[in-house]
Amino acid sequence: MRAMSGDQVTEAVRGCVTTLRAAVDRDWTAVRAGSLEWDCHATAVHVAECLLAYAGNLAGHARDAYVPFELRLDDGTGNDGLLHVIETTGALLAAAVNTASPDVRAFHPYPFRSADREGFAAMGVAEVLLHTHDMAQGLGLEYAPAEGLAESVLTWLFPHVQPGPEAWPTLLWATGRGELAGRPEVDSWRWHNNLVLPADRLTLTGLRPAAARDLRLGGDGGLTWLGGAPYEGTREAAGFMVKAYEAGVHRPDFGVFTLVRDEDGLAVGGIGFHGTPDTEGRVEIGYDLVPEARGHGYATEAVRALTTWALSRDDVHTVTATVESDNTPSQRVLARAGFHRAATEQEQTAREEHGMESGLRLYVYTG
Repeated sequence: MRAMSGDQVTEAVRGCVTTLRAAVDRDWTAVRAGSLEWDCHATAVHVAECLLAYAGNLAGHARDAYVPFELRLDDGTGNDGLLHVIETTGALLAAAVNTASPDVRAFHPYPFRSADREGFAAMGVAEVLLHTHDMAQGLGLEYAPAEGLAESVLTWLFPHVQPGPEAWPTLLWATGRGELAGRPEVDSWRWHNNLVLPADRLTLTGLRPAAARDLRLGGDGGLTWLGGAPYEGTREAAGFMVKAYEAGVHRPDFGVFTLVRDEDGLAVGGIGFHGTPDTEGRVEIGYDLVPEARGHGYATEAVRALTTWALSRDDVHTVTATVESDNTPSQRVLARAGFHRAATEQEQTAREEHGMESGLRLYVYTG
């Protein structure tokens, strides 16, 4: 798996500066940046502002707002100087990403008011790639980033977007900058950092498509696992998530989470949803732990945290889980988390209407 890091920020900035240097003698204030309302000079300043802001928030561990400072160019700064500023702010973000701890999250407003180091790297790369495209378009320059950079942005920030035949045209389409055969025009968009939920001793970390794909293929998903590897159920869940992503039906809010132990940063299991809520607001969860983590209450913590979050939403009214009839430990986990065994009629309906296997028991939590 190619994890997002400061290296990708550096690569993206290098491509931006190399491209724009070909028009350094032009008046960028007189040229509109592609379809944007900004001119090319204002767009270049915006890129530098974003890189600096992301570096500041990540390095400063910002919690509820951006760190209160801003970029200001010296009077008379020309295009050469502006490119140097982009190089410098890119280097600052790359350094902040590469030196941040894996568990650090800092403020970003959308959608869950925080991002980790990989998220800040991906956002920085996205700003550089997309706005270099805008400026190059306005200045009449040829520009296309490395396909791997565009793919990284998609798999780390656009988990809700179905992959296309090529990553760069797909990213342009997903951000309202181009057409893609068979897909409707995009007139509004947002990227999507992963959801992270705290439990007592764990953090439930939303799995991104890139990490899910790596887990499905036998990798570690960019995590260090207690016991050396995830349990097979986590790999299976990651595989289902990848299939949903590739089919364009993945909803990140109802995906898969890894369970990361706060005391040492080790991944100890996985938990997630089997799909999105049905028309009656029911959603099913599943979970597992690596053998070395069992018997310590981690599964109960994770189930409580995910269930509480789900029931806080307007579209979820009931959380369910199915357990083998002879899996007493898992039944105890659900009982401790506040679930109760469904009535016989409910179980029968689940078997008839939803294909629940005869050897499973249905547990329900309604708050």
